[in-house]
Amino acid sequence: MASYLQIADEEKGHDLELFCVPKHYENDLERVIIPHGLIMDRTERLARDIIRDMGGHHIVALCVLKGGYKFFADLMDYIKVLNQNSDKSVPLTVDFIRLKSYCNDKSTNSVKVIGGDELSNLTGKHICVLNEEAKEKYKVM
Repeated sequence: MASYLQIADEEKGHDLELFCVPKHYENDLERVIIPHGLIMDRTERLARDIIRDMGGHHIVALCVLKGGYKFFADLMDYIKVLNQNSDKSVPLTVDFIRLKSYCNDKSTNSVKVIGGDELSNLTGKHICVLNEEAKEKYKVM
């Protein structure tokens, strides 16, 4: 069974008339490629996969601000609900960091971590890093 949803490059999407589109977006959108409900369903599935794969181990969930915040919050909400309604719960700690790799629109060729607890405290722990670019997959380090 596939663990991902593939959308073909030539996918035309859905007519806007099928959705409640906020007024301020009406002139900017032509079609909806991925409906919100589908995104939320896949986010819940990802939460279930994380809980299954972690097998009860404590997770430190790191949100890379700012772009990943909404997705991160939704995912953590699903994990909390699953923890409350399950025989086995996964201990969870949440933290936030920012990454800086640019200075005045130019890459510094290095990444600086801003915020969060002392990162050396994470050594040997199961870490779930979620950022704007990695919404479709989680990584355990």
